[in-house]
Amino acid sequence: MINAKDWLIEGTKFHGHKCPAMPLGLRAGAAAMNALGAGRASDGQLLALVELGEHHCATCFADGVQLITGCTFGKGNIVKTNKGKWGVTLVDKKTGRAVRVVPRAEAMKASRESEFMTKYRSKGVPASQVPEEISGPLIKNVMDAPEEKLLKISEVFPYKAEEPAHSFNGFVCEECGEMTVMEYGRVKGDKKVCMDCAAKK
Repeated sequence: MINAKDWLIEGTKFHGHKCPAMPLGLRAGAAAMNALGAGRASDGQLLALVELGEHHCATCFADGVQLITGCTFGKGNIVKTNKGKWGVTLVDKKTGRAVRVVPRAEAMKASRESEFMTKYRSKGVPASQVPEEISGPLIKNVMDAPEEKLLKISEVFPYKAEEPAHSFNGFVCEECGEMTVMEYGRVKGDKKVCMDCAAKK
């Protein structure tokens, strides 16, 4: 069993500040892994579909999911679906099984109504500048809350993840001299160029 508390210190270092959303991502990721009986992805064994969008609160959730599941943007096994929610669907690609975990609305609402949000974050104060006595209790609540009070966990369901092949082909752009992946290359006159150089007049 994966215990989210084991990852809190490392998660805070990785994330850069103390807030309730990153620990919530740790809890959601741990719940999903435990439901699937899956270990942390050292390569691309798991796929995380996070329902976050852009420019809304609590997108820090994704850092908790990344850290605990091992699904990272660098490995290409985490995808934002831009739904403006905080759910995550975790897929075990080997078994073709998946589970969706979403924070309960009551828990999210309580966080939104806290001083952390109303007196600091919604007023433009960076999370790193919120006093410890404000952020600390919120984080403790997230980490200590019974799972059933914090999260909704779906039944495990079948999911077929597409496996696009990684490209190992590359070339040096004949204009800027930078290495470019072949499939992203363009032809400009008689030159092989990158997308940026192709767009220049």
